[in-house]
Amino acid sequence: MRALCNTVLLLGAAGMVHAAERPVLMAEEVVVTATRFSDRYVDTPVNMTVISAEDIRQSSAKTVADILAEQAGIAIHDFFGNNAAATTIDLRGFGITGGQNTLILLDGRRVTDIDLSGVQWSAVPLNAVERIEIVRGGGAVLYGDGATAGVINIITRSPAKVGNGVTVQGRLGSYATREAQATANYFGERAGFNVSANNYESDGYRANNRNRQTNAQADLRWLGERTDLTLKIGADNQGIRLPGARTVQPSAGIDQLATDRRGTGTPLDYATRAGNRATLDWRRDAQWGEVHVGAGWRSKTQTSYFDFGGFPDYREVDLDVWSLTPRMRIAHRAFGGESTLVAGFDWYRWDYGLRRSNSPSNIGRPVNAVDASQENAAVYVHNTTRVSRALTLNAGLRAERLRIDATDRFDPTAPGGAFGSGALAAGQRESERAYELGARYQFLPELALIAKAGRSFRFANVDEVYETSPAFANQFQFLRPQTARSSELGIEQRAGATWLRAALFEIDIRDEIHLDAFTTGIGNTNLPRSRRRGLELEGTWSPLPALTLRGAYTYVDARFREGVLPGGFFTQTNVVIAGKTVPLVPRHKLNLAASWAVAAGTRLNAALAYVGEQFMDNDEGNTLGVKIPAYTVLDLKLIHGRGPWRLAAAVNNATNERYHNYAVRSQFVPDRYNAYPLPERNFTLTLEYALR
Repeated sequence: MRALCNTVLLLGAAGMVHAAERPVLMAEEVVVTATRFSDRYVDTPVNMTVISAEDIRQSSAKTVADILAEQAGIAIHDFFGNNAAATTIDLRGFGITGGQNTLILLDGRRVTDIDLSGVQWSAVPLNAVERIEIVRGGGAVLYGDGATAGVINIITRSPAKVGNGVTVQGRLGSYATREAQATANYFGERAGFNVSANNYESDGYRANNRNRQTNAQADLRWLGERTDLTLKIGADNQGIRLPGARTVQPSAGIDQLATDRRGTGTPLDYATRAGNRATLDWRRDAQWGEVHVGAGWRSKTQTSYFDFGGFPDYREVDLDVWSLTPRMRIAHRAFGGESTLVAGFDWYRWDYGLRRSNSPSNIGRPVNAVDASQENAAVYVHNTTRVSRALTLNAGLRAERLRIDATDRFDPTAPGGAFGSGALAAGQRESERAYELGARYQFLPELALIAKAGRSFRFANVDEVYETSPAFANQFQFLRPQTARSSELGIEQRAGATWLRAALFEIDIRDEIHLDAFTTGIGNTNLPRSRRRGLELEGTWSPLPALTLRGAYTYVDARFREGVLPGGFFTQTNVVIAGKTVPLVPRHKLNLAASWAVAAGTRLNAALAYVGEQFMDNDEGNTLGVKIPAYTVLDLKLIHGRGPWRLAAAVNNATNERYHNYAVRSQFVPDRYNAYPLPERNFTLTLEYALR
């Protein structure tokens, strides 16, 4: 860790020399995630990356998950490579639980839910995104549960910031991929709207992986002299076939990754998902500051069918989410300098319903009917003080309460219910707190040092507590909240088109919520202590007016600090995890990108990603002897625009790398594992017309 600190300090010294030689004033970039209000970036002591609409337009990414994968500190696990379906984001080395330790927001509201279905990344097309703000290692005070690794806020386009007009786009690609998008925007003197819709269809790289996704959304805004009102509505619908895994077992001579990479062992499996959302936000300026009141509703209905070799499982899940998030910002000088105090109240309620049967035709009489309601209520305060022109300090505190009640109605006479069981009704009440302290010292207008420390927490969700006993009887197994203490030191230089950032971080975790696959009948559990340490480097440089270069490197050491998994009758026993590496966390990750304006209206983009080897899921003991191999993927994209037309041709995985970034070890057969191969070389062609 000391060597890494020296690296940061050396980078800082080099940056000060460079800045002293060529001082350049920075634009005052405005961000919202760091304080939940619009603030200047230079007044926020946070480690933040802002991805603008222009950055997205110049990238080779096709989905929000793709653009996030290019950033420092972020790894992804993609099961199919088909429009980011079943893709999880992992920030700062949490592995399979990365999706529960990184809080995902859409326009400031959480879309990380109380189940394990994951974020529907494809429900927000890239052309609807204004910018993405990534706050690493912070956000627990302002946003609460699940922000241990940080917060990613996807901010959709405002009609007030987009020129009036209509844009239509069509895309064709490998694996019978086709997509159509349309966007219309109008804004008058005070009011306007932005509406968009898209439809995506693809057969997918794998057999039985056809994917259909449709989205529609609208943003209506009225901007007064001191009052703003925003209404946003959206809907999404997905139907996807599930190809399952490719199995490798050397002792039995099985290697489907080599013999039938694109095949399927689950030709009958599928899933569907339909969602709706609506939010209403009211904002008003006052002499003493600003007040914001937000209310939201979101629903999703999911179905899934897994054949399990003739022992089918069919599920329907309904989830409704209600939220109320009033907050205020008060300007004051209580601490001797220009200060702002943000105070607010967050209330979220989830109503969850699960129905299980052996077929869609029998779901009217389910074997299990699980109903759960969860309510989170929190208050928080967060103060930022400009002590001097160079020094900014912040401090915050949050108190949050959880209430969850769950029931399971079991019908042994229902079709498929002869060998089932039901869980006794149960509930849980928990209280947790978060705090953070931060400092930003602006050595020069272009160079700043950032230091942070804080405490965060995570509550187990419904899918994590509905498990089976050692006798395989269904039960609700409520877990202790996970807590973490984190610290961070970073340095940042922003000078004109050049941006450099280096950060060291450490996260110590207690009672980590995790799947114990080795202990039969236990399910999810609270693990012994673990730790994440790492280094993040990223930057942007324009050596020529026509050329922009970007780079990001991540080093993560994620380890269990102590503990033994006891195992069970059918699995390994006494699996020592103390000192072992957390599965699904690559130690090294490198991203390089270039965007070159070849000629007027023509641009060539290239993105190279290297991801180091990883231990497989379920290999907490690091004993399998086989890892997910390291891989390198190159994407190329040529864009030509003329007048209202824009044509883009892309080659994805140009070097035809045969790779996968998710695999899971069997807990029953010592040398058996399942892997999910991702697409080889493929092509897309996009045509866009914009009427202004």
